[in-house]
Amino acid sequence: MNRIVNNSKRAGAIKIVFLVMHKVVLLGTGNLAHHLFDAFTKSNSVSVVQVFGRSAERLAYFKDRTKVTHKPENLLHADIYIIAVSDDAIHTVSQYIKNKKSIIAHCSGGMGLETLTEGSDRGVFYPLQSFSKGRKIDFSEVPLCIEGSSEIVLEKLISLGRTISQICVPINSKQRLAMHLAAVYTNNFTNHLLFKASQICEENDLPFSLLMPLLKETVSKLGILSPYDAQTGPARRNDRKTQEKHMKIISNKQDREIYALLSEAIQTTYGD
Repeated sequence: MNRIVNNSKRAGAIKIVFLVMHKVVLLGTGNLAHHLFDAFTKSNSVSVVQVFGRSAERLAYFKDRTKVTHKPENLLHADIYIIAVSDDAIHTVSQYIKNKKSIIAHCSGGMGLETLTEGSDRGVFYPLQSFSKGRKIDFSEVPLCIEGSSEIVLEKLISLGRTISQICVPINSKQRLAMHLAAVYTNNFTNHLLFKASQICEENDLPFSLLMPLLKETVSKLGILSPYDAQTGPARRNDRKTQEKHMKIISNKQDREIYALLSEAIQTTYGD
């Protein structure tokens, strides 16, 4: 905790402000760990005292700005240990942390508190965003879904979250899993459909860039309309002739099934 002393304009008046400094050890060296590290190091209220990872090559990114280690027994003391690894590795990595007085938090959208080692203050620090290598993210706009094994843990993780994000939301494990599912529809499935669209463009000598204004409008109007009210297209208006024409030019069987399934889902939603 740092103390800053400010003299007020009134003679003899002294104002003392205490700033909390969060000591963090980051466990992980992937895309999310990179983004978290960069966000934390920009904050005056966070000190990333160490980064842990198994790959010496990946640790090289961090070693000029903080201490690094690939040995679990060399983990330093911290107030909060943030585990940013794959879901399958969370439990194993959490067992490396022997300091039971510190908070241990993972960053998974689909895993609960129980995946962390027992006997510690546990939490979840889940950034609701897609992180790609080399792609810069304004972390202040990234929602942080936070859970704690107690009110004190929750408060401390929210305090840490507010050092890097304007949006910190307390969400329990059941809600977070549902949000993760919604995020998969919003981002992962949508991106795959855009990949399919890019293939169609490439196969027909069309620039994918022609679709960008449509894509931007699709997203921007959701600030005004609900997704339900924003739906348009052949399936929405029950235009069977256009759908049949589309099906005839889709050569891949799986792609035809995707087109038919999504069209049917839209028509069922709107009662057509």
